[in-house]
This record gives sequence, C-alpha cells and structure tokens, in this order.
Amino acid sequence: MQILLALLCISVAAAPMCMSVPTKGASVRNTMHSITSIAQTTLVHIKKLRTELPVSPQMEVNTPSIEGLTSISHDLGLLDNELQNPFTELLSQIQADVSSLKGRVISLAKTIHCPPMGPTVAARPIGESSDNLFPDSYATQTLTKVQNYLEKFLLNKDKLKVC
Repeated sequence: MQILLALLCISVAAAPMCMSVPTKGASVRNTMHSITSIAQTTLVHIKKLRTELPVSPQMEVNTPSIEGLTSISHDLGLLDNELQNPFTELLSQIQADVSSLKGRVISLAKTIHCPPMGPTVAARPIGESSDNLFPDSYATQTLTKVQNYLEKFLLNKDKLKVC
C-alpha cells in the first residue's frame, strides 16, 4: 500500500514537469498540419457537393502559381470572395472552409514572422455577382477553381514554409 501511495505522490509531483508549452516549431508544424487537413476536407466537401449540382461540361480554369504564404493568402482571399455569391447558397460550406483556411495561413505567416501581407482582398459588395443569369454554371466554375487550386496547393504544401 505504501508503494502505491509513494508512486502516486511521485507521479503527481512530476506531472507539471512533463507538461510544457509547445515550442514554436511544434506550433508551426501543428498549424501546417491543420492547414493541409482543412484543404483535404474542403476537397471532400467539393466532391460531395458536385453530386448535388447538375452535370456540366468539363471546364478549363487557370490556377495561379503557389509561391508562398503571401500568394496563398491572397489567392484564398480571391476564392473566398467568389464563393460569397448570394445566388449560390450551396457553396456556403466551401466558403466557410476557404475562409478558415485563409485565416490559418495568415496566422502561420505571422507566427513565422513573414513581412506584412499588404492589403487584404476587398470583400465583394452584397448583391454584386459576376454571373447572375447562370447560378449553376457559376457555382460549378467556382467549385472547379477552388478544387484545382487546393489540389495544386496540396502538391506544393512545402510552400507553407516560404513567406
């Protein structure tokens, strides 16, 4: 009985020493892992959403190059704005994912002391849309843009280490 009591006292006394604040390196790794997980989850959401939209012809969209955290946050800001179309309520989950992803990228950039990102992308005024007449086509094109960008991003996730 005394041995169990002694072990309990030692484990209670040693517990605070075993728990420590994560190092900056561990925090950066955790954030990078979180970013890639959100990107992968968003791709799953896009694939699920595509089953709910009418089938459309294959679209060709240009995907910007991924150079580092600054370009990634800028590109995610542009995609976030495109997803805020009032005629495409189906895209609300994807928009939330992209917005969250953008926030994590900006947070990572601050953590690793990247220079200021410059002005953020201005939000689209409410009611303004680039394609009011064909909301399904607009939704499909926007989903294709986001999907292509995130697939390219995941292939270049090492750019998360570059400002």
